[in-house]
Amino acid sequence: MNNTDGNAIEKGALYVVATPIGNMMDISDRAKKVLGEVDFIAAEDTRISGKLLMLLDIKKPFVRYYEHNKEAMHEPIIEKLKSGQAGAIITDAGTPAISDPGEFLVKRCLGENIKVIPVPGASAAIAALSVSGMPSRSFVFEGFLSDRNSERKKQLEMLAGEKRTAILYCAPHDIVKRLGELYDALGDRELFIARELTKLNEETIKTTLSKAVESPPVERGEFVLILGGKKDDAEGEFWSSMTIPEHVAYYEKITENTMEACKLCAKDRGLSKSSVYSEIIKSKSNP
Repeated sequence: MNNTDGNAIEKGALYVVATPIGNMMDISDRAKKVLGEVDFIAAEDTRISGKLLMLLDIKKPFVRYYEHNKEAMHEPIIEKLKSGQAGAIITDAGTPAISDPGEFLVKRCLGENIKVIPVPGASAAIAALSVSGMPSRSFVFEGFLSDRNSERKKQLEMLAGEKRTAILYCAPHDIVKRLGELYDALGDRELFIARELTKLNEETIKTTLSKAVESPPVERGEFVLILGGKKDDAEGEFWSSMTIPEHVAYYEKITENTMEACKLCAKDRGLSKSSVYSEIIKSKSNP
């Protein structure tokens, strides 16, 4: 279908509409137009989305679409679109289909040759990265770490070797635990914490993993964590030709404390303290 008006709503298309992550003034004119003119809106939580539409003075029928009902709702939504209705999908905040079940609806629509049209806007990940001061030419987005221990362990192992800036999401009740897990798995890294972005209590903190573990942020609001990538061993460092046990032994002579020596070695090498300690145990069992 060709439109002479580039903003005319296309029947039978699914619009992926970004909504504000906090500040309601971040809604775009195009998003308001689309939400006002589509035939139905698929929403994660109709109570939250209902408040947004009320502020925009828009009344539209909702289809509730979220993680635990997505499989059951794919066919009804696709039938509406195939009948010629135009639909929009929104999430509670930000861009749908990014660390969000909307990803699966988009995939199904594309598989049915249904046109999917983006209406860009707010994204917590990109907003945080843009003010982090971290390298942004190349980065990875990990989203939420898995609640399953085995899957989360795999994610942490991959992040431990990642040299690019990494972006993660974290719920408030998980922040202290996740920071500890990241520090244990990755060692000390540069860290930028963004909390409650664009909201009244917005807070950003430039720190390191070790400092954040010692003094964690307030457990309130959604978090975005921007992690510095793993750094290569720098040539010319005094420890560059040392093995890890030799490196630890160097610091043991200074600190007279094995755990403190492991901590300093880990900081130098960008490793986790636990991995350094494991190397020490291994070297003692295999002299």
